[in-house]
Formats: sequence, structure tokens, C-alpha cells
Amino acid sequence: MKTVKARKLHELIRATLIAAGADETNAELVAEHLVSANLVGVDTHGAWHLPGYVDAIRAGDIVPTATASTLQESPTSALISGNWGFGHPACRFATEVAIEKAAAQNIAVVSLVQAHHIGRLGYYVELAAAKNLIALVWAGGYGAEEPAAVPFGGAKAVLHTNPIAIGFPCGDERPVVIDFATTAGAGVKVVEAKRKGEQLPADWIVDKEGCETTDPNAFFDGGAHRPFGGHKGYAMMVAAELLGRVVSGSDAFVDDRYAGPIMRHQGVTILTIKADLFQPAADYARQLSQLRQSIRSVPPAPGFDEVLVPGDLEASARAARQRDGIPIPDYTWQAICEAAQSLGVDV
Repeated sequence: MKTVKARKLHELIRATLIAAGADETNAELVAEHLVSANLVGVDTHGAWHLPGYVDAIRAGDIVPTATASTLQESPTSALISGNWGFGHPACRFATEVAIEKAAAQNIAVVSLVQAHHIGRLGYYVELAAAKNLIALVWAGGYGAEEPAAVPFGGAKAVLHTNPIAIGFPCGDERPVVIDFATTAGAGVKVVEAKRKGEQLPADWIVDKEGCETTDPNAFFDGGAHRPFGGHKGYAMMVAAELLGRVVSGSDAFVDDRYAGPIMRHQGVTILTIKADLFQPAADYARQLSQLRQSIRSVPPAPGFDEVLVPGDLEASARAARQRDGIPIPDYTWQAICEAAQSLGVDV
């Protein structure tokens, strides 16, 4: 296991992306996003992806100097194109548009199309929370060409991991952040289990016949993800597909030259709402803080040390990793270094 300070990892990612053809602004924003994911312990959306982004640039799937632009807008809405560039700067731009509009009009909805992988969705709701806005992010479209998730009760893949995130500001305290894929496990975790030769939890995937299995190899032999929480998680998966892909109209913007089969149909919809829309900000923050404390004060059940509120784990990881550095598995660090060195970047 390699331990790397956040600043050093940021510098390496940034330098590698610039060497791959990105402009400085995009390289900076992508590096900041990836490192922030590692800092909060969401390693599936962190520096692990750097080699893949380098490969995508080489393949022409990512336009590394592209910037986002507005296709249409009203006082409370906008449709943003990432112009087939990195998803992180594009989705940040879309979120900032949603923030600006909600600040002026109380509520806003913004959709993003024509962008590559947008990373950890919690990042975007945290941006909104910093401006005293509640935010919801829904993403879909990933299974349009290569479906990877079965519907509840189904034996054939038709959807995908379809993530969602919701963030609630809390005055001067850190926000409550909910962020998860609507499948039982993240796609990267299945890849990692296969690489390590490990078994998966019993309810994560099915084989090509639609039967439950713990063997990650079965996923790559025609298997699929399962929705989390049975029919309830499946319903959330469908909602993410409708709000992300269908509401944004992302299929109308597909260009087969870019983004690859999983990302080119991606649609992301961001809803922002003033937290103090119906009551003073201080009253809203007080009630949220009280609720959070009442939840944490519940005695833990057997096998648990404490009761957590969404976002607590990430906050704890951020504090530890900012202090001690970011742990990166040796094989991941090797892949990152090889990607950098292939572009002449000194590691």
C-alpha cells in the first residue's frame, strides 16, 4: 500500500492530464475532483480512473480542451453541453449555473449532456450546500448501449448503476450528503474483486442466467448488477434513468465519435432549492442540526459502535487522510505511474 499526500497526488494527476493534451483549467479541475474523492474515502471515483482517462483521450473519446456551453436556458432552467470534454468540469459548470439560478429564483433545474464521466456526485451537492442550497443530482443513460443492471425480478440487463446524490446544508456545520449508486455495489468494486480473486457479497450480481452469484467473473461472462434494496432500489434506478437520461433528452445529442458506449448517452439532471425557502435560514439549520444529533444519540445495535448520519463516514475519512495521506493500493499506484511515465511525466 502506497500512502500519498493529497497535494502530491493532485500535482501528479494534473501534470499527467496536461501531458495527455488537457488545458490547465481542465487538468486542475479534474485533479481536484479525483483527489477530493480519495480524501473522503470514495476511492472508486478517485485517482483509480486516471489511466482510463488517459486512454480515453488517446482514443478520442474525451476532447481534453473542451469547455461547457449553454444550449438553452430560462430564469429557472438550463441545458448544458459538455462538448464531449471531461465530465467533472462540465458538471461543475452545470451545478454552478443551477446554484446561480436558484439563488435568484429560489429553485432551478439544470441538465447536462455530451460529457464524459462526472465522478463522485456528492461533490456537486457539496458545492450547492456551501451556498445554502439543497441539491439533488440524478444520472442515467449508461446502459443504453451496454446495459449492466437487471431490473427487479429480471434475468437480463437493461439499465446501469445510475447514481444519485442529495445534499442538505446545515449553516456553519458540514452538510448532510447522501450519495450512492442504485446498484447493490459500484462497478469498480466488481472489477477490483475480479482482479483480487475475491468473492462479492451474495446480493450484488447475477450470472448470465439471472441467478444470484458471488463470483465476480460471472459478471464479465454475461452477468449483471442487481439493484440495491430489491424493488425499492430498482424504482430509484428507474427514476435516475428518467430524470437523468429522459428529462435531459441526452439521446438526441449522441455522437458516436465521442465518450464511448457507456458515457455518450449520459444525462445528468441537477435540482437546486434554497434551504431557507419557507423559513428563516437559522431555523432551518437549527432543525437539521437537532435531527442529526437525535439520530446520533440513538444507542447502537449489537455489532455497531455508533449510529451515523449520511456524510459522517466521508467527513471522518477526509480528516484522517488530510492528516495522514491517501492510501493507494500498489497495483493502482503502479497503473497511475505507468500512465504518467508513458507521457513523459516524472513520478
